[in-house]
Amino acid sequence: MSGSAWCFNQKNGVVRLVENSGSDQRPKPEGKVLVHIPSNEVITSYEILETKLLSLGWERYYDGDPDLFQFHKRSSIHLISLPKDFTKFKSVYMYDIVVKNPNMFMVMDK
Repeated sequence: MSGSAWCFNQKNGVVRLVENSGSDQRPKPEGKVLVHIPSNEVITSYEILETKLLSLGWERYYDGDPDLFQFHKRSSIHLISLPKDFTKFKSVYMYDIVVKNPNMFMVMDK
């Protein structure tokens, strides 16, 4: 069954097994990037992200989990918690930043 996929035909409701010809032709999922909207800059490191967040009134939060890179805003109850390792900075963290900073960041496909 390796290299095969079940395909459903919506027109006639028939399910059929489609064999792969040997090479994987499915599109690979693309990664996501966080973009700072005012500067149109892709966030490529925590140093860049920290600069942007500090300019928006966020402060580093040091009282939390030592394995996390955290920010809080005195004017709100929000806390942004990120993994210390930037290579683990996935879309779930990006969307958290977007929600807590409306019109300042967006998530895009690479």
